[in-house]
Amino acid sequence: MQQIVFLDTDTMAGADLSVLQIEGAALCCYPTTGAAEVSKRIHNASIVISNKVVLNAADLAAAPQLKLICIAATGTNNVDLAAATALGIQVCNVQDYALGAVPQHAMALLLALNNQIVLQQQAVLSGQWSQSPVFCLHQQPVQSLQGKIFTVVGYGGLGQATAQLAKAFGMQICLAERPDASSIRPGRVAFREALALADVVSLHCPAQANRPPLFGSEQLSWLKPSALLINTARGALIDEAALLLALQQGRLAGAALDVLTQEPPPADHPLLTGALPNLLLSPHIAWATRESMQLLVQQLAENILAYIAGSPVRTCNMIGSSR
Repeated sequence: MQQIVFLDTDTMAGADLSVLQIEGAALCCYPTTGAAEVSKRIHNASIVISNKVVLNAADLAAAPQLKLICIAATGTNNVDLAAATALGIQVCNVQDYALGAVPQHAMALLLALNNQIVLQQQAVLSGQWSQSPVFCLHQQPVQSLQGKIFTVVGYGGLGQATAQLAKAFGMQICLAERPDASSIRPGRVAFREALALADVVSLHCPAQANRPPLFGSEQLSWLKPSALLINTARGALIDEAALLLALQQGRLAGAALDVLTQEPPPADHPLLTGALPNLLLSPHIAWATRESMQLLVQQLAENILAYIAGSPVRTCNMIGSSR
């Protein structure tokens, strides 16, 4: 009988996992799994599901029955793909399950930041509106998004869907070329120029391991002081110390982040303790609408059934034969 082990079901926030009850397989679920627990928990597993639990070479080598790893996310950085491939372990991920959720959250962050929603509510609750001599409270400046330039960095499915929402607000879409590109594709704008033009920059690209952040001090300096930066992709794309300084010094009007380099962040993380009025943070939940999570779980089940049937889908590595 196949042994399926799900290492971090708490990341699914109550999604219905019954579809993972595969005939002829036993499902074992753990709410969370620490690094020291991985090896023991996957030792007898033939199929492992992990959202963010790291599966390194040593752990994989100690799981002789393991044939399939299903990543409950699109990014593959939590699995040693080279080691999995060498051991004949197929790795699959999930794809395009949050095409509605992430763009929705990106625009929610932009609207909240641009319209100063948090500060406006605080002003109301503190009694400032009640004390206003006129019917409205002109405290926080708000600008119209219509006609502004919305620069997209990373134009895959999520970038395209977010751009469509921005376009619905009357914004002009600017597609940034890759920063290391040797030529500019039709319809794209050179990376530095795209940043310089932007009123809003929205990130939808992967972070590359062992590379410096895509947005360091230099890249942030290319943005207008009036620009807003939205990140629903990966925390490692931004040098957080450089961002903090830019916000504090007024070299960037605002930023809204759903992701940080370390997650969960320590309580003393500078971006959490700075109390900056031009910074919004949400706890990596852009992907996590109920509908998106359920579609993700459905794709996990599809990946398992396809592998068992001998025709794996959404594969992340090429293997010659299973062990």
